Amino acid sequence: MNRKSFLNLSARAGLFLGLSPIITSCKDSNVADKDEVNELLLKSKATGSVVNLKTEPISKVRVGMIGMGNRGSVLIQMFEYLIKNDFAEIVALSDLKEDKLQKNNAYLKTIQTKEAKLYFGGEDEWKKVAERDDIDLLIIATPWKWHAEMAIYGMEQGKHVACEVPIAYTLEDCWKLIETAERTQKHCMTMENCCFNGEELWVLNMVDKGVFGDLNHAEGAYIHDLRKHMLDDVYYEDQWRIKHHQERNGNFYTTHGLGPISFYMDIGRGDNYDHLVSMSSREQSLSKAAKAHNSKFTNFACGDMNTTLIRTKKGKSIMLQFDVHTGRPYSRLNTLTGTKAVHQGYPSRLFIDEPELKYWGHNWLKEEEYKNYREKYDHPLWNKLKTQIDANAVGHGGMDFVMIYRLIRCLNKGVPLDINLYDGILWSAITPLSEMSVANESASTKVPDFTGGTWKTPRKAEVLRDI
Repeated sequence: MNRKSFLNLSARAGLFLGLSPIITSCKDSNVADKDEVNELLLKSKATGSVVNLKTEPISKVRVGMIGMGNRGSVLIQMFEYLIKNDFAEIVALSDLKEDKLQKNNAYLKTIQTKEAKLYFGGEDEWKKVAERDDIDLLIIATPWKWHAEMAIYGMEQGKHVACEVPIAYTLEDCWKLIETAERTQKHCMTMENCCFNGEELWVLNMVDKGVFGDLNHAEGAYIHDLRKHMLDDVYYEDQWRIKHHQERNGNFYTTHGLGPISFYMDIGRGDNYDHLVSMSSREQSLSKAAKAHNSKFTNFACGDMNTTLIRTKKGKSIMLQFDVHTGRPYSRLNTLTGTKAVHQGYPSRLFIDEPELKYWGHNWLKEEEYKNYREKYDHPLWNKLKTQIDANAVGHGGMDFVMIYRLIRCLNKGVPLDINLYDGILWSAITPLSEMSVANESASTKVPDFTGGTWKTPRKAEVLRDI
């Protein structure tokens, strides 16, 4: 990585995000700086040396977990099958609050004979977990601001890392993570559970089997009414999540929609993002809810709905949406359009463009025909783990279990992970890039090549492997 260019980029990007009155008030200057930032975005480099990273097999993966709040408390439950089959053990747990650790440790004692060491109290206690000699994998489930720092420190201590989403929300941290992973040759996985959900795996398997023909467009989203959670003083410690909405404007949660779509479209595996434009609506819904709840939080910067459009190197298009302010049903959209078929989620529907069906683009498959496609093309992994999935439905219907299962089994066998470092960086970097575009009147913004050119080599998504 060219550090001088990167520091220059950071300074320019700061101006680009609206911190300079000159740029925000002068259109000509704004456009000039947009072009300059786009040029600088393309100057930092990656080697791509961990794209197919294989490490020594680990017969029993020793795990340390940092952050035992809402998310960590779910993830620890996903280990029961793996612990009982001697594929993994949990060595240490860390959190600021002792009561959260004791609660999770009590559960752990029901599935594991060896007791975990607990670290709590000080803000740096988590480092002691990363520094232990008897840990192979560090799992991070903390507020966003700690993700990149903890992942980097874990790799520096010789640990593989799996981190909750997003793994970073600044370009600077994206490049730091790449530099560290390439230097240490350690896995650094973004734990995007939606890539392992039954519906998404089914669609991916149909893509692989040619059902969709050539792909040309997809739509993904994180549409989830989080007003109560963000305004509540219990769910998110110190109400950390709502503070992002006071200070920033863009798409803060890209990976749920973008992860599965990127697998469908072979992003990083024969295609790559090229550029994006992003636009946010005005903000009303969160302010209204905050007022109704007499919240201390006011003056939100983030619009109610952000829509980001991405074009790939090969000309495919992606629409990505983000709305956690509005009262509406949950959706990730999960729409995929090909020359032979179209899928649309929430609810899941499938259209097959074959003349003999005589639908001619006006009707989704009837229920029986849909079921036939579901049974024929269901991902083998979902069928293989059906018993364990049913037992772990608490983890978002089973996808959390499949994600943890695949992570541990890849480490057991010493094979590349399903989600590599560059995947997570690509998906996460759309956040700061969307903020740049929004701040600059939805200007087209280039997406850096975080893969070191390795995206040009076609390969199948690793989650299609049987391991």
